[in-house]
Amino acid sequence: MAVSDLAHASKTGVSARGGHVDIARLSVLALVVALSLLPLLAGGFLLYSLSLCFANALAVLSVSMLVRYGGEVSIGHSFFVAFGAYAVAIVEHRLGLSIAASLPLATLLGAAAGFVFAFPSRRLSGIYLAVATMALALALPEILIGFEKFTGGFEGLYIAQDLIPGIPKALQRYYVALAVLGLVCLALAHFRRSAQGLALLMAQAQPRAAEAIGITRSWARVSIFTLSAAVAALAGALTGFASSTVSPNSFTFFSGVFLLVGSVVSLNGLSLPAALVGGAFITLVPTYLAQAGDWVPILYGVALVVVTLVANAGDLRRFLPRGRGR
Repeated sequence: MAVSDLAHASKTGVSARGGHVDIARLSVLALVVALSLLPLLAGGFLLYSLSLCFANALAVLSVSMLVRYGGEVSIGHSFFVAFGAYAVAIVEHRLGLSIAASLPLATLLGAAAGFVFAFPSRRLSGIYLAVATMALALALPEILIGFEKFTGGFEGLYIAQDLIPGIPKALQRYYVALAVLGLVCLALAHFRRSAQGLALLMAQAQPRAAEAIGITRSWARVSIFTLSAAVAALAGALTGFASSTVSPNSFTFFSGVFLLVGSVVSLNGLSLPAALVGGAFITLVPTYLAQAGDWVPILYGVALVVVTLVANAGDLRRFLPRGRGR
């Protein structure tokens, strides 16, 4: 069976479950409407926090994409997030262009960087690929400081230009991040049912069957890593625009770890609600629990354990003693 036939069958299956799909779509639409109207009630700090939350949600999506379609884990996606953020800042400082021009450019540069990394490491998988990506995260701060002429060194760079002059910066940060996040989630929903998306899933789940129709596992790894890096760079561009500044302190090794944590908490979901859960966990939870001090890492650990147990409740039942039949 060709991949196009599988895509048609997938769309037919979705149509057969129309009732459930309609409820899910209405729920997501209601969420989008609520988020769109929130600035009418929220204050400046909440809007700023949510803008960063949306950007981080997009970064969490990039990691979840790699897990879902490639079956791989990345600890160093903060490298590509930083790549996008600094691309926006450097384009503004060097060329005087706003995010309207630098946003697509950052995405393309992120895809190129992802391909440059993925192609030589296309035969790595599992822990070996995770360690390779970890090297990116460890090297990132030194790279940013070493290229001080372009990155601003320890102080970083500021992003001052507005997308649309005359509109408050807080509203621009909020709505641009929300719009891009929504569009990416919509694109991923269509990608899941496309021939290309099914081909990547087939290469992961049934590599021999995929090779029989010309889809190699190495090609699939390079493709999904490139796409994932592009989304991560897009998230970085939004992060830079939302925070108005980029610096090495914002992209440490733990930044990549937190993105992975957000992906785990969101159960590697690619929907808008799942992305928001992951983004909120790594953005809003530390912000509003800052007073907990040393308890923040402990709360993170407890939340991870709870989410993992709940997500794998079905698998854990086999370890429980079975009740006697009546």
